[in-house]
Amino acid sequence: MIVPMSKVILLADRRTDRPAPVAPPAAGQPALDRRARPLRDLRISVTDRCNFRCTYCMPREVFDTSYAFMRHSDLLSFEEITRLAGVFTRLGVEKIRLTGGEPLLRKHVENLVGLLSGLRTPAGHPLELTLTTNGSLLERKAAVLKDAGLKRVTVSLDALDASMFQDMSDSGFTPDDVLRGIDAAAAAGLAPVKVNMVVRRGLNDAQILPMAERFRGSGHILRFIEYMDVGNTNGWNLTEVVPSEEILARIGAAYPLEPISTDGMGRVAERWRYRDGAGEIGVISSVTHAFCGGCTRARLSPEGKLFLCLFGHEGHDLRAPLRGGASDDELAAILTGIWAARGDNYSEQRGRNMADPARKVEMSYIGG
Repeated sequence: MIVPMSKVILLADRRTDRPAPVAPPAAGQPALDRRARPLRDLRISVTDRCNFRCTYCMPREVFDTSYAFMRHSDLLSFEEITRLAGVFTRLGVEKIRLTGGEPLLRKHVENLVGLLSGLRTPAGHPLELTLTTNGSLLERKAAVLKDAGLKRVTVSLDALDASMFQDMSDSGFTPDDVLRGIDAAAAAGLAPVKVNMVVRRGLNDAQILPMAERFRGSGHILRFIEYMDVGNTNGWNLTEVVPSEEILARIGAAYPLEPISTDGMGRVAERWRYRDGAGEIGVISSVTHAFCGGCTRARLSPEGKLFLCLFGHEGHDLRAPLRGGASDDELAAILTGIWAARGDNYSEQRGRNMADPARKVEMSYIGG
């Protein structure tokens, strides 16, 4: 059944400020937002659950045993996710990253990978299909994910020191569990593995150099992330941010670095390589060097809300029109209208927005 567009809009969101549907761009042309940023990357959160309680993401005092996580019936099915992803691909998306929570907690997530791996861009190219994980379950899942069509993984690891890792993750796992997952991913061909470290001054910044030394020459790419004010529960404090320039100076003093030139559009990490040829590192500087001007990412929550910024506080409901009978063309018009109205640039306005009482969405809900 095809639902009239007026009904689709009502089903999608009853807010009066819902952007009007817009005719999708011509085949092969990306949708553009108000700042001429193309839609290229889609991050899909498949669950709001995680088996870690990282203090900067899901602090246990909030996400405790009484916390009400989503019911499975509220989540988009794998088929629904794949259908929406296909529409996004028509609008210019070339890369899809599965996130969470911890995406490997979603039962049979490899089946979703298999469905998504069959999608093609308008030019007929396969998507760059990746997944971000805390690594705790990766050792047992790496091979099956690769066989299903996954291209790469990004693994979070905030410390090599066992005690410090425990302080950061508040979990029953160890750094060795994560390192075995990284090794399994590399052995399965999910390479290069990217390893993300969130750096907090006074907590794990002493691990910057040991982490660099551990992954130098490994073929993996270590990336240092400035501690961000995502959500409302992590007690973010600007004094705990270690600027990326300081991180580079610490590493560069021991192992000289040089920059790698990258395209600013779509770039998240600034890339640097070791002058002795031992590989590369990256820094993600959302706090001190905002990259909003080149942000090409949209985020889909587990139950089908579309967020246009990691620091957003309100999403656009896509599950209602999806389940209400909207055609792919109607969904494409809705998505194009949402993206065309996008002007988000939180990190560029951080100093002003920190006084904004609006609640920001939690990172564990839409992924980092």
